[in-house]
Amino acid sequence: MKALHLAGPDDLERLVAMVRAFHVEMRYDSNEEHVRGALEPILDGAPHGAIWLIGPRKAPVGYVMISFGWSLEFGGLDAMVDELYVRPAVRRRGMGGEALQQLSIGLRDSGVMALHLEADRSDERLQQFYRRNRFKMREGYVLMSRVL
Repeated sequence: MKALHLAGPDDLERLVAMVRAFHVEMRYDSNEEHVRGALEPILDGAPHGAIWLIGPRKAPVGYVMISFGWSLEFGGLDAMVDELYVRPAVRRRGMGGEALQQLSIGLRDSGVMALHLEADRSDERLQQFYRRNRFKMREGYVLMSRVL
């Protein structure tokens, strides 16, 4: 593949379609207005995250959204894979893993100390995918959220 492109404002329509498809697949309660409202600031350069298109820029097959934070434990800037999506028709061809590998190298070279993600506890195949891509479960930790 070797094609990972930082998304910008011109990619909004392509991303809206893919994010909506992912949210339907995951049964997230979102609509187009919600998706656009979440995408636009990031695509316009907000420092809280970035989105990369996977595959050809004009006809991407997926995307990965990274959000940034700060960790005392990890010694500085850290990042979270917020969403990773590859169109169902082209899954299991290594594109998601290659995207994670390229991003990991680029983020590390930019000073990010750790990359985190969450996975469905019941999806063993997804967990295996992430383990193959050098992610490890943190013993004794569980991700918890409070919607505000």
